Order: sequence, then structure tokens, then C-alpha cells
Amino acid sequence: MNAEMIEYAAGAVVGVVLIVVIVNLLTLPFQLLFKLIINSVVGAIMLYIINLVGLITIKITFIHCFIAGTFGVPGVIGLMIYTYMFKH
Repeated sequence: MNAEMIEYAAGAVVGVVLIVVIVNLLTLPFQLLFKLIINSVVGAIMLYIINLVGLITIKITFIHCFIAGTFGVPGVIGLMIYTYMFKH
């Protein structure tokens, strides 16, 4: 192998690595957005179940769904405490 072939191979490897890095950077915001939407839907379902059981009534709003989806069960418990203390 001569030096010219090694330069072409090294350039190809660097090019492929750069393409992979750029594609990963471009898809990251879409992955985060998809995760945020899924978590918000799960939060809405948790709030619906809380309302269905009837222990406390929490309005299903985007902010409440976001809190419940982002923080999970502790977020729902926090919303229940907030609703009981300030809205009751």
C-alpha cells in the first residue's frame, strides 16, 4: 500500500465518523420531543386514573400532564398535595 491509498482510507473513515456524528446531533431533538410527548400522555393517564378513583380531583391540563410525565409518581403526589392544600 502506498501513502495515497492510506490517505484516501483515512479520509473515508473521518468522513463516515463525521456523518454519523451529524446525524446523531440532528436526531437528538426529535428523540427528546418524542419522549416529552410520551411522558405527557402517561402523565395524563395517571391523572385520569386519580380522578377516576375519586380521591381528589385534579384538572388535566398541559402543565399538570407535563409535571406528572416529567417527574412520574412523585410529580403526581406533588400535584395531589398542591391541589388538596391550595385548591380544596
